Amino acid sequence: MNRRFLVFLVALLLSGKFASAQKNEVEKTSDPDSSGVVNSALLPSVAPLLLFDEEKEKEEKKEKKKKARKNIWFGIKTQRGYTRRELRGQTYLEYFNYTDIAQTPDPYIRDVYWYDTRDKSIKTTGYTKGTGYLLHGPYERIVNETVVESGMFYYGTKHKTWMLFDENNVLQDKNHYSEGWPEESRISYYDQSSRSIEEIIPIQYSLEEGNYFYFYDNQQVAVTGEYQYGEKVGLWTEYWDTDNTKAIRKREIQYKEEPYTKNFRPYIRAEWDKEGNLIYRREL
Repeated sequence: MNRRFLVFLVALLLSGKFASAQKNEVEKTSDPDSSGVVNSALLPSVAPLLLFDEEKEKEEKKEKKKKARKNIWFGIKTQRGYTRRELRGQTYLEYFNYTDIAQTPDPYIRDVYWYDTRDKSIKTTGYTKGTGYLLHGPYERIVNETVVESGMFYYGTKHKTWMLFDENNVLQDKNHYSEGWPEESRISYYDQSSRSIEEIIPIQYSLEEGNYFYFYDNQQVAVTGEYQYGEKVGLWTEYWDTDNTKAIRKREIQYKEEPYTKNFRPYIRAEWDKEGNLIYRREL
């Protein structure tokens, strides 16, 4: 009798441990802060190799006239598309080219433009392979038969010269991009000869605008964040230097969600050790 009771007691304890382990695992997977380890597919691990390639731009100019009639842009065969909508008595048209090549968008670029075939609209967020087509080639936005915006896309990113016009087709603004980066952007290097990037500060209209990156000297991402109208917004994340073996969050700092928000003080939202274990989290 005692032996049976002992066996039952051991089985009960083991089942309790198993249930506890299952519970802990469920809590761990449902808690985004339980581990600082980040899926590397969601985060660029090293700096881009080259920005603002002048030689590449010269070659593209040579090919432009030759390829335009065949809808070949930057060496890629494209298809033409358009969207149309009526709003408050005005007609809005967008003419664009797109590619069916399943290119992975540059993870450093905030705004990636793609054509969603489900609702026949152009979007800047939410693109994944198979959900739509990246814009690639010339683009025009027309309001009541007047061109109000024109430019060029390169795999979903703004490229070369973009121009904005008023309702009388008078030029209001002109910007220059290189594969999604405003050419005003400030880039510093650890080593100028090898183009080993230290920091990328996106600049537009003389203000910080877009995704910010800071890198360790081994080119692993150290800090990521976003600027809007010259102000830090949203969640800024620092990462441990793991010599490019994995991405582990070190600290997250919460800034205001919208620029020019008054009476908001940034705060540390969470911290992790070098193994990715949570060591602090602010309870709201």
